Amino acid sequence: MEHTASTSTSTQPYDPDQLLASLIGKLNLKNDAALSRALEVSPPVISKIRHRRLPVTASLLIRMHEVSALSIAELRQLMGDRRGKFRISDKHFKPKTAAEL
Repeated sequence: MEHTASTSTSTQPYDPDQLLASLIGKLNLKNDAALSRALEVSPPVISKIRHRRLPVTASLLIRMHEVSALSIAELRQLMGDRRGKFRISDKHFKPKTAAEL
């Protein structure tokens, strides 16, 4: 696969359709149902992502990487994700206090 310069894709808007269509093409699949089988998710998950009712989760992105051999960066670029880093709040790593339990 030809690597494109990041400047050409930096203006690409968020578009999960582009990601799904690229995966279907790369994996030589016929449709969303075949893609859902390849990714081992239910067909409604693909539909909800395509209609922007469900985000592409980290676990699904990893599964896409596993079945397509595309890097996570390439997959994010295909869907127009221009963030430099995924940020996780530090509260996820703090132990719960007695009041929160």
